[in-house]
Parts: sequence; structure tokens; C-alpha cells
Amino acid sequence: MRLVIARCSVDYEGRLSAHLPMATRLILVKSDGSVSIHADDRAYKPLNWMSPPCRTTVDVDDAGGGTWTVSHSKTGDTLTITVDEVLHDSDHDLGIDPGLQKDGVEAHLQKLVAEHIESLGEGWSLVRREYATAIGPVDIMARDAHGASVAIEIKRRGEIDGVEQLTRYLDLLNRDPLLAPVRGVFAAQEIKPQAKVLANDRGIECVTLDYDALRGRDKPEDRLF
Repeated sequence: MRLVIARCSVDYEGRLSAHLPMATRLILVKSDGSVSIHADDRAYKPLNWMSPPCRTTVDVDDAGGGTWTVSHSKTGDTLTITVDEVLHDSDHDLGIDPGLQKDGVEAHLQKLVAEHIESLGEGWSLVRREYATAIGPVDIMARDAHGASVAIEIKRRGEIDGVEQLTRYLDLLNRDPLLAPVRGVFAAQEIKPQAKVLANDRGIECVTLDYDALRGRDKPEDRLF
């Protein structure tokens, strides 16, 4: 990655036109050829950029002043950076990035709920995770304290689509005389009000999951409020 801090102006021409007047900015040039221009804010988004596939032509003097022209190979759009003064210019090899490892994703929730199945009901037992059906795997199959089958759908954010998905599983599972009757539990860290209404209308129980409590990092009995 190349990092350039420079006083520059920026012009974009193509599907739209945009202009950034002369100011001190950070220019990032990544190994994929992309070029982005940043101010000292907006951590999530550059002021302007050119995504690959693109090619950069640099016409500068010994002090670094001059013009960078970044052309998109397919659209023909151009990003022109007019550099007045270079304050910093360095190259860095960042190596291969391992990627973002998210905490609290559905797979983690599913594993934790399976390990602490009694958090959904006293005397409950796990049958298996990823219980196979002809239309896809049910996140968790369990049995309640009376030995009845329970299909559990796990989501980070519970919305109507998740209720519809669990409904389809229940319709199929209840055709199996060895399992029926099967009731459903829709479990998520957050459940939208519309999803709760639909679930209740279909006889599906909604459970809000406390991720920290499942991990043992939060004990309700120790809370002041």
C-alpha cells in the first residue's frame, strides 16, 4: 500500500462529475490498483475514489508536484489528482489479510444455544445441530422436558423472513409421524415487532438471546438494574 499525504485538488469525470478544491489530504493506492482520497474524518468512506480495474498515470516533477490521472479500464471514467505539494510518501507491504472474524454471528449463537439448551427451557435436551430436512437444515432440534420435539431457528436479528423459514420447516417436520407434533422456537438477539406478531399468530414462541450471558460473561444475578 502506498500512502501519500499531499496538498491536492481532485476532479472526477464520467457518469458524474465532482470536484474537491485544493486541501491537504491522504491518498491511498492499494495493491489492486484502486485509488482513494481521504480527509481527516469519515473513517468509513473516502471523499472520492476509483475502483479497479483501473490504471494510474503519474506526471510529476522532482518535488512530487504534478498530475495523477486514474482511468477506469471499462467505463472510461477518470479521476484527476492535481498535486501541489507532497508532505509524505511511503510504501508498505501489509501481507495477506486473514479477513474479519465476526463475534456473535449466527453460527456462534447456534453453538452456544446448543451447549446451553436448558437456557430455552428447564429439562430440555439437544437432539442435534443442523438437523437435515429436504428443504434445508434446521438450526437446532431439541426435546422439551416432556420429550416433545422442538425446532429452533437462530438469528442475530429476527425478522419476518426468519419466521417464514421456520414455518416451512415446521410444516415439513410435522408430516413425520415419528417427530410430530413439532413446535417452533424463533430465537434471536433482537426480534422485530412485526416478526413477533407473525410468530405468535403461527404458534411459534419467540426468545430473545443474551449473547454475553450465554458466553458466561454476564450474570443477571450480579446486575444492579
